Amino acid sequence: MGIRKKTNKNPPVLSHEFIIQNHADIVSCVAMVFLLGLMFEVTSKVAVLFITVQYNVTISANEGLPEESVVNHFHHGLQDVATVFFYMLVSIIIHAIIQEYVLDKINRKMHFSKTKHSKFNESGQLSAFYLFSFGWGTNILMSENFLSNPVNLWEGYPHTLMPFQMKFFFICQMGYWLHALPELYFQKTKKEDIPRQLVYIALYLVHIAGAYILNLNRLALVLLVLHCFVELLFHVSRLVYFSNEKRQTGFTVWAVLFVLGRLLTLSLSVLTVGFGLANADQQVLDLAIGNFNVLFVRITVLATICVTQAFMMWKFINFQLRRWREQVQVQPVKPKKPQAPKTKSKKDKANGVNGVSSNGADSPRSKKEKSS
Repeated sequence: MGIRKKTNKNPPVLSHEFIIQNHADIVSCVAMVFLLGLMFEVTSKVAVLFITVQYNVTISANEGLPEESVVNHFHHGLQDVATVFFYMLVSIIIHAIIQEYVLDKINRKMHFSKTKHSKFNESGQLSAFYLFSFGWGTNILMSENFLSNPVNLWEGYPHTLMPFQMKFFFICQMGYWLHALPELYFQKTKKEDIPRQLVYIALYLVHIAGAYILNLNRLALVLLVLHCFVELLFHVSRLVYFSNEKRQTGFTVWAVLFVLGRLLTLSLSVLTVGFGLANADQQVLDLAIGNFNVLFVRITVLATICVTQAFMMWKFINFQLRRWREQVQVQPVKPKKPQAPKTKSKKDKANGVNGVSSNGADSPRSKKEKSS
């Protein structure tokens, strides 16, 4: 992510520099078009597809019950693509607001180098996102009581129906990681950093969208909350490190939780997919009801999760080794201790050193040298 320098010169309209400087305003105008579409009957039906969550299903236990007992649930479909696109635009706008009104002001005060400037912006953006995702996901887990009994992760599969908060959570997650693709252009990301960012974004999109389509939303929600907490700690520790390089305690705590998070992720995945779904009654591929509980899908899901966790551990080990080498290079070389003077021999003590005897009188040799 390069440093954006503000100049008084106005770049040509629709040039690359013009789009980069004004991308937040351009995206805001596009989002405003969808909002204005709600005001007119002709365009309202199309605008609703982009703004509101689709596929509403009303469930009532018994007829004649009051309205408070009626529960609205949602399932997924192709129209969710339009909703994800709109909230991708919203993510771009929020990204620009955080960058301009928070991170850029801190950068001007701290006077970071180009390398630290890029990493500080990345950690600042991701810290805000992970904090929001962790708080929101934890609230859903507590309200739906998914953590009270681990059996809820696979019992009743396929989990085609989701409460509003859960579906909106996944819509926003996919919208955020999709917005990271155009941000590579808007933030002038360096060419050498683009492959790493693309791999990072692709892993999130594959796992979140895959769990959303395969109706593994409960397992995905638990794993996302766990992952967001660990990543939040890392990026907050990096922000603290940039302000004071002596504060590295957060990295140590993060390293321990990172390893525990990988082990817990593998354990929950194997428990849910390898044991829970493997022992379920319905193990037939049925696209109509959203049942993907077959051996091939289970093996593919577990293999994807295991490969991803192994890749993350490999990157983690390389990071720790590189950090250890940097600390070794920074440590100053200890100066050699001065050698102690040799002890005087008995002959020197008797005759004195440099013509001076032990009692302070001149030796015969020193007297002769003085007389000469």
